[in-house]
Amino acid sequence: MIEAYTDGGCSGNPGPGGWAYIISREGGDIRDSGGEDHTTNNRMELTAVIRALERLRTEAPAEGIRIHTDSQYVQLGITRWIQGWERTGWRTAGGDPVKNRDLWTRLRELSSLLRPEWVWVRGHAGNPLNEACDALVRGEMKKILNR
Repeated sequence: MIEAYTDGGCSGNPGPGGWAYIISREGGDIRDSGGEDHTTNNRMELTAVIRALERLRTEAPAEGIRIHTDSQYVQLGITRWIQGWERTGWRTAGGDPVKNRDLWTRLRELSSLLRPEWVWVRGHAGNPLNEACDALVRGEMKKILNR
């Protein structure tokens, strides 16, 4: 089983943001991160997962994938809410357009291809790989803020 940890965050919301993932597998970890000048926390959380799955897709893993996220927005969105959004023409229960539809659509495509298991982890609770992702995210935000 390939374990992937993801995180995203912003300094302000919206504001400068960062995303990161760590793919833990036999033979060593793969880490990547990036940022955007003006974004939201939720967009960065989704981007982190999408980037991790895109990386895994290019490697065509034969084994299963487990995505660990500290974002209930991501975990519940992809496992529960997205089916309803698709049925209602990408509208929320309140009738508003779903935010981040572009990212949700891409995540749905990748999730359908790779069929990862989704695991929510409590953020800032001492999980080493979650904490390492958080540090990468903060580093990306710092780069943007220090320009």
